[in-house]
Amino acid sequence: MAAAAAGLSWRRVSSFTGPVPRSRHGHRAVAIRELVIIFGGGNEGIADELHVYNTATNQWFLPAVRGDIPPGCAAHGFVCDGTRILVFGGMVEYGRYSNDLYELQASRWLWKKVKPQAPSTGSPPCPRLGHSFSLYGNKCYLFGGLANESEDSNNNVPRYLNDFYELELQHGSGVVGWSIPVTKGIMPSPRESHTAIVYCRKDLGVPKMYIFGGMCGCRLNDLWELDIETMTWSRPETKGTVPLPRSLHTANVIGNKMYVFGGWVPQSAGGEISTHDGEWKCTGSFAYLNLDTTEWIGLISDCQEDKSNLLPGPRAGHCAVAVGTRLYIWSGRDGYRKAWNNQVCCKDLWYLDTEKPPAPSQVQLIRATTNSFQVKWDEVPTVEGYLLQLHADSPVPSAAGTPGTGVPETSVLSSQGGSSLHQSPQSLPSVPCPEMKVDHPSQANNVIPDNVQLSLSSNSLLKIEGKEKVAAPENKITQETMKNHADATGFKESNAPSLLPVCTSSPQTSANVGELHDLEKRTVIPDASVSSTVSSTQTMRTPQRQMAPVKSRERQWYDVGIFKNSSAVVSQFYLLPEETLNASNKMEDADVPDYRLLKKQDLFPGTVYRFRVAAINGCGVGPFSKVSEFKTCIPGFPGAPSTVKITKSVDCIHLSWEPPASPSGNILEYSAYLAIRSTQLQENPNQLVFMRIYCGLKTSCVVTAAQLSNAHVDYTSRPAIVFRISAKNERGYGPATQVRWLQGNVSVRCSG
Repeated sequence: MAAAAAGLSWRRVSSFTGPVPRSRHGHRAVAIRELVIIFGGGNEGIADELHVYNTATNQWFLPAVRGDIPPGCAAHGFVCDGTRILVFGGMVEYGRYSNDLYELQASRWLWKKVKPQAPSTGSPPCPRLGHSFSLYGNKCYLFGGLANESEDSNNNVPRYLNDFYELELQHGSGVVGWSIPVTKGIMPSPRESHTAIVYCRKDLGVPKMYIFGGMCGCRLNDLWELDIETMTWSRPETKGTVPLPRSLHTANVIGNKMYVFGGWVPQSAGGEISTHDGEWKCTGSFAYLNLDTTEWIGLISDCQEDKSNLLPGPRAGHCAVAVGTRLYIWSGRDGYRKAWNNQVCCKDLWYLDTEKPPAPSQVQLIRATTNSFQVKWDEVPTVEGYLLQLHADSPVPSAAGTPGTGVPETSVLSSQGGSSLHQSPQSLPSVPCPEMKVDHPSQANNVIPDNVQLSLSSNSLLKIEGKEKVAAPENKITQETMKNHADATGFKESNAPSLLPVCTSSPQTSANVGELHDLEKRTVIPDASVSSTVSSTQTMRTPQRQMAPVKSRERQWYDVGIFKNSSAVVSQFYLLPEETLNASNKMEDADVPDYRLLKKQDLFPGTVYRFRVAAINGCGVGPFSKVSEFKTCIPGFPGAPSTVKITKSVDCIHLSWEPPASPSGNILEYSAYLAIRSTQLQENPNQLVFMRIYCGLKTSCVVTAAQLSNAHVDYTSRPAIVFRISAKNERGYGPATQVRWLQGNVSVRCSG
């Protein structure tokens, strides 16, 4: 157990904003994407507010709820189905319990009291508290709880329950009704304040519900399994040390593990657990059950001391919720041998990363200059930073042979002069706030917040970049800049080919360019003839011919730095001492060095660089992404056209653009290309084929319905028709701006 506990890295969130809810116990929590939603509970009165904690911004807020707002309750059922939340039962005041059912549409913060049909046989569930309420598919499963046999709420006559109900839900909103399933096997004994979770093993696909612990005059630590398909109860055999009997604990499923934390456990006397369970204590013990092998693994024991306050303290009646692979714990009843009339509640918020983060998406190029790249990758939820590395095609001087340079952090994170970039992460499911995060590279030399602590020597180099939110439009275009690779001139003279194959990388080769996804600022394409503007660009290198395979050799990866957000401007990288370099190439998870002691190397023009990125959380550095490959620009060629607009008409569309900001001479002509369907695409979907649809001096062109009927719909990210526009000067064609015109429907329909 000591070895297992040593691998834990709990974090206490010490810096947050907004109205923090008062401490309590008996509350419940669910997660919708990055939002933790908390309702109910009590401490000097039952709470009736709905509180929301944004784990991405460390902000508490009180949403403006409306509709049939339920009264405050404690020890209630609380489940989340998409963006709706269901609340059932609970204690509404001392001795008075409820069997009301409420639905919250979190996308509108709208409460509604719902009245399910009674079961065809038997009575509906009686008022209760301390029951379990679990969701799987379109059904909620209600088990057990505590009822009051007395009609007088002041005269509490407890009755433990082991009844079992099924609640069928309507799609999106509303419920059908209760039913009482016919089950096989021996049912669990009556209990309250137990936990129930549902787990479906990937290889078998059989959903099972697991009930653990609870209270029935004394604390319990038995484990029950219900096969939901056959409705058969059983007692699975387990391995390992079973946690002490407990109630008011929490159980959460992350991956194939059920994490059990805290609760009330019997107070042992001389090493023996009291049979009568007359005294109890709060515990901070922590364990998990491997649901595939049914083996218990202890992580924090009941007697483990925590003099440094590095672990959540003992508590019961707290809430715990999983956000991705991160487990959050908030509040709960504190103390040791506390009497009912002496309630002390915790005020702290903790989280634990249960595993290393997954590999991010490939690094994607937003813009390239002669000596810098602006890059981005998809955000990984619940991480504390990203480690970005590069590998250069050309020889890199050793650290010993390079003059030392200063280490101003803005040299790595400096923004491109005069051009702010608007970016958005990958598409995510619907959430309560219909908004998208937008990152802006910042020139400010900020530091990471106090509540984020990386176990890395370079945590002082983590940067924060300002964030804004914008409404997510539905019909959109995206724009990228494509860096040509053929002898740095790209398209040849005025006799550029009308069909242009474009090679992109596959997982098997890193010699070709990395595939780029739709990550740019999106703007609405109106149905009428109104222009929509895209002001940002994305850059990638597109070879005109297949590159020769690179000979296998040990790559030397250099750190660009650790970044708080999923974007960076790269103009330099760190040179490692030879012995450190060799070690870091052999182990992806090698320790991150102290960058303040390292020298830097500038990027060179016309040089190919390969990039990879790994996410960092409390468990350490995760696996690296697939490799992407980009080339810095060569001086003298024109830049990419900018500010592309698409105007939609009845029988055609109009493309227009602005001249390059850096023409490097006179612009002789522009060429516009459209990705078209071809047999070559069927053989290799990553190799787009382009047809030239315009060549001339004008900064606009018309794309006819006949041309659009041949368009290829690219599914690299979301369905889109792809255009490319490039400019030519005396030296040749420069990088092309790629525009992804996102399609609402899969098929392309044009009237003509």
